[in-house]
Amino acid sequence: MVLMRGISVLTKIRSRLANQATAAASVGSVRSLQILSSSETDLYSEIKELIPEQQERLKKLKSEHGKVQLGNITVDMVLGGMRGMTGLLWETSLLDPDEGIRFRGLSIPECQKVLPGAHPEGEPLPEGLLWLLLTGKVPSKNQVEALSKELRSRAALPDHVYRTIDALPLTAHPMTQFTTGVMALQVQSKFQKAYEKGISKAKFWEPTFEDSLDLIAALPILASYVYRRIYKDGSTISANKSLDYGANFSHMLGFDDPKMLELMRLYITIHTDHEGGNVSAHTAHLVSSALSDPYLSFASALNGLAGPLHGLANQEVLLWIKSVVEDCGENVSTEQLREYIWKTLNSGKVVPGFGHGVLRKTDPRYSCQREFALKHLPDDPLFQIVSKLYDVVPDVLTELGKVKNPWPNVDAHSGVLLNHFGLSEARYYTVLFGVSRCIGICSQLIWDRALGLPLERPKSVTMEWIENHCKKVAS
Repeated sequence: MVLMRGISVLTKIRSRLANQATAAASVGSVRSLQILSSSETDLYSEIKELIPEQQERLKKLKSEHGKVQLGNITVDMVLGGMRGMTGLLWETSLLDPDEGIRFRGLSIPECQKVLPGAHPEGEPLPEGLLWLLLTGKVPSKNQVEALSKELRSRAALPDHVYRTIDALPLTAHPMTQFTTGVMALQVQSKFQKAYEKGISKAKFWEPTFEDSLDLIAALPILASYVYRRIYKDGSTISANKSLDYGANFSHMLGFDDPKMLELMRLYITIHTDHEGGNVSAHTAHLVSSALSDPYLSFASALNGLAGPLHGLANQEVLLWIKSVVEDCGENVSTEQLREYIWKTLNSGKVVPGFGHGVLRKTDPRYSCQREFALKHLPDDPLFQIVSKLYDVVPDVLTELGKVKNPWPNVDAHSGVLLNHFGLSEARYYTVLFGVSRCIGICSQLIWDRALGLPLERPKSVTMEWIENHCKKVAS
C-alpha cells in the first residue's frame, strides 16, 4: 500500500539518520532525503489516492483482529479519567511515555531534519507537517510551497466574523474571542451544506477536507485580529502574500524579526498534534463523531484547550516565572528557587510547566525549544531562570513523592521564548496553541470521515455498579 510504503521509507530514513548522526554534514545529508512522494500531485489528490487502501486496511483489522484484546480496564482507570485506556484510533501521531511524540512515525528532531524549511537548516514549515500528517509522506519543497500558496488563497474572514467578535467586551479572554470567531465562521461550512443536500457517506471526507483547509487558512487572520483588538488598540496588519503560514501569522501579529518568524514556524509545528487522548483532540474527535462539521468540532476543542489543566497552562508558566522575578529578582540563586518552589507547593498550588499525563521523561517539545533558546537568546534572563528550574524542580518534586513525572513539559519554555521577542501578553498564549492544534485535529478529522469511523459512545457505570462488580470478583 502507498501509505505503508511511505512509512517503510520513513523507517529507513530514521535508520540512515542514526548512522549519519556523527557526520559533520548530517543536516545537509538529511535534507537531500526529504522528497518521498512519487509525484508532484496536490494534497487533495494524494489523500484521494490513499483512502481506498486505508479503508481496506481498516476493514481487514476489523475482520481479522476485531476480538483481540488491547488491555484490561481497571477501576483506577474508570475513576481516574480513563487514564491509560486504549480506546481511540488516531493515525496522525503517537505518544510514547519515554520517547515523546512521533508524527506519522517521525520524532520532532527527525521532522526538523527532513521537513522543508523556509531557509537551509531552518525550522520546518507547518505546511510540511500538515502534508505529513495527512499523507504519511515527507513532502517536497515544491509540494509545501504549493500548499502554502493554496492556504493563502483560502485565507479570508467574512465581515460578520469581525462584527461578532466586536460584540464582545475587550475584557473577554482571548480564547473566548477566538472561539467565538470560529463559531461565526461555521455558517460557511461546506460539509454542513453538502450533508443537508444528501451527500453520500463515501464522500463525507471531501467537504470535510475543504472545511479543514479553509479553517486552517483563516485562523492566523482570526487570531491576529483578536490580538490586535485587545492589545494594540484594534490596529490590524494586512497579510503578506509572500510569506509562509507561520511567518505570515507572526507578521500579522506585529512581529517581523527573522528569529521570531523562525520561532513561530517551530512553535506551530511542534504544537500541532499530541495523539488523540488529550482533552482538545479527544473533544474534537467526540464531537465530530456525531457528524458535526470541522468548525463545530474545532470550537469544542478550543473550549477544552482553554482549561488551566490543558492549554491554559502555557499562560500560567510565564506568569509564575515573572512572580519568581518579582519575589527574588532576575539573578535568583538555585537555593532561592528551591525555597520559592516549596512555597508554591505548600500553598496548595502546582509548579506550572512540569509533569505530564503520559510522558515520563523531559518533553521533546521542551528540548527543541531549549535548543532554539541556546542558539538565539542564551543570555535572556528568563531563559536562564528556566534553565535553573530544570536543575531544581525535578529534585523537589521527586522529594515531594507524589509526582510520576517531575520533568518539564512543552509549556515550561514557550512563553519565555515568545516574551523575548515582544509577545509578552501571557493571556494570549493559548490562542497560539489553538492555531497550531487545528492542523493536527483537522488532519485526523479528515481521516475519521474517510474511514467512516462511528459515533463515539463509551459505556459509563455508577459507583454502586463498581462496588457490586468488585464484590463478585472477590467472591
